[in-house]
Amino acid sequence: MSRNNRFCLKGLEVKLTALPDNSTYDLAEDQFGCELVIRPDTIVYLACSIAMHFREDLNNLINLIGEGFEAIEDWQEGVNILSSVFRMREAVDRIILSILDKQEPLVMQPVWKTEGKSPKLSENCLDVFVWSNLAFTQLFLDVARRELIASRAITRQVRTAVWLFKMLYDFSLHGQIDHRKVIDELSYDTKNDKAFAVNGKVTHPYMRSEILTKPRITKKQIKEIILGGGQNLLSPERRFDAIIFNSPELFE
Repeated sequence: MSRNNRFCLKGLEVKLTALPDNSTYDLAEDQFGCELVIRPDTIVYLACSIAMHFREDLNNLINLIGEGFEAIEDWQEGVNILSSVFRMREAVDRIILSILDKQEPLVMQPVWKTEGKSPKLSENCLDVFVWSNLAFTQLFLDVARRELIASRAITRQVRTAVWLFKMLYDFSLHGQIDHRKVIDELSYDTKNDKAFAVNGKVTHPYMRSEILTKPRITKKQIKEIILGGGQNLLSPERRFDAIIFNSPELFE
């Protein structure tokens, strides 16, 4: 939101994540990472944020995508897709590179840090990271590429790469995206409750920084953020809420 006129400038998805996660809590502190669970709607927002840069120049998008994909007769059959996924990934990479200077925020990821696996907040415990739409794309494309090399199977990450490509491919042909059809029909025998999930070992290389090791907001500052007894209105069944709710000493 603009501080000047209060107009909404950009919609951001917020993903509150714990640091460290179950895959990194027993590593050195500078190797801690956060799990990230992504829903299908996020991929729709991602596709739209990329497609909008080509809405006045579909021919450019068609050229970046390249040829050969019209030969895929049935997109719903995984066996027809596997041989083309590497080329899909290369096409998305070309599209990304063409608008690299136009990337924009997509996902806001606040982190809250605990002392290892315990429910006790670290002294430096709160910070926030922001994924641009193109950096976020690279996250699951990189994982998809590694999984394709290792298993030649359509995992969630591979399927998400196919979803993104198909939405952009359809947009290049028709100037619009039928996201419901893409997600519902291209399931490849995997549930659509989430697009993909990656653990802290996967996200750490992208988020690695002094801020991740030592978040800038201390637990003593929480009482300057949650005001007027607001901590008593939190829902203790949620993990972060429970820690705040059950830590009255933070507000003394």
